[in-house]
Amino acid sequence: MAIRFNSSERTTLGVEWELQLVDSATRHLRQEAQQLLGRLPELSQGNHPPLRHELMQCTVEVVTGICETVEEARTDLARTIERLQQATDPSGIGLICSGTHPLDDWRDQTLSPVQRYGELIEQMQWLARRILTFGVHVHVGVSSQDRAIPIVNALANYLPHFLALTASSPFWSGHDTGLASSRSIVFGALPTAGPPPRLPHWGAFEEYMETLLRAGTIASIKEVWWDVRPHPDFGTVEIRMFDGIPTLREVGMAAALSQSLVQLFEQQLDRGYSLPSPPTWVVTDNKWRATRYGLDARVITDERGSTAPLRDDLYELVRELKPVAARLGCAAELDVVSETLSNGASYERQRAIIEQGGTLNDVVDALSVEFRDGAPGAALGPLPAAGAGGAQPEADHDRTDPSRKRGPSHAGT
Repeated sequence: MAIRFNSSERTTLGVEWELQLVDSATRHLRQEAQQLLGRLPELSQGNHPPLRHELMQCTVEVVTGICETVEEARTDLARTIERLQQATDPSGIGLICSGTHPLDDWRDQTLSPVQRYGELIEQMQWLARRILTFGVHVHVGVSSQDRAIPIVNALANYLPHFLALTASSPFWSGHDTGLASSRSIVFGALPTAGPPPRLPHWGAFEEYMETLLRAGTIASIKEVWWDVRPHPDFGTVEIRMFDGIPTLREVGMAAALSQSLVQLFEQQLDRGYSLPSPPTWVVTDNKWRATRYGLDARVITDERGSTAPLRDDLYELVRELKPVAARLGCAAELDVVSETLSNGASYERQRAIIEQGGTLNDVVDALSVEFRDGAPGAALGPLPAAGAGGAQPEADHDRTDPSRKRGPSHAGT
């Protein structure tokens, strides 16, 4: 089975941002996406609209066109959101984003009237019905199909980095799960979700897709929802590991990290280097560690089981990517990684509200303020010391020297 990959000459960007529709008075989700999109036909109709349905009526997805820079992607998103808010504000609907809604239950939601979502529910049943989750997907252009799979394999090494920085779903149906990202567990339960398999080349990807189609596991390759996947139609790799991101500033961070890494890998391939391709067990274990412990995880760094603090790995990664980001024009957005390490990811900010005596209603309010301000921490007091709220115990891991190195729109589900 030949699958055509529409190569991109440059590491262009496309971003998808799934937003929650929240009642400004009750803080619960509003099931009004269909009515809202109907009032905004200039944004929701056409071949590649910037505003789209998602699985449930409490969600709208904001989608960029093809962007050259992170700044262009942020501007694109901001423009659509400004128009969206002109429609939501008079209706008492607020916009927030986090990996899950802190309060609401999936059983209280209404499904979107989209045929493919109905087919998904019919096939997956409970697994799909409970996907009251929200994420951010970043597409980055790749120069050829021969590079797509090596780049996907290399990006799999950074699943814990992507997830921990954006983990924002500690609460599920009004309860603290003890995880940094409950969304990672809920969505990851789908049979074609999770870490990408380690494939040797594009031909193996084509053969694998043909096998899944022949077996009836999928009806289209778009039903393969790996945490990082090639998107042949758009000529991109799509990073789907990010939790719902509360602020435009942090969305810019995710886009800058994605674009810089792919650009680095393109340069290394130009020079004849081989890209890292970690074993599946390392990828899976590291994803779990970030799901549970977020930024306080210790990640496996080699096949012998050596580990290092994820925070240290992230500081080193930013240092390595700074020259690349500077050339791409997204150095300032990449620096938000360091700010997040210092000031806390969303799951930490949300838990801090509860630890300071607040309620889950206060968490929703804080997410609303953050979204409107476009910057993290706008409504929060000081966070607890690093490691609070379930830090990974050092005794369970070896101690490693922390200084060690070691076309159309791109967007679419």
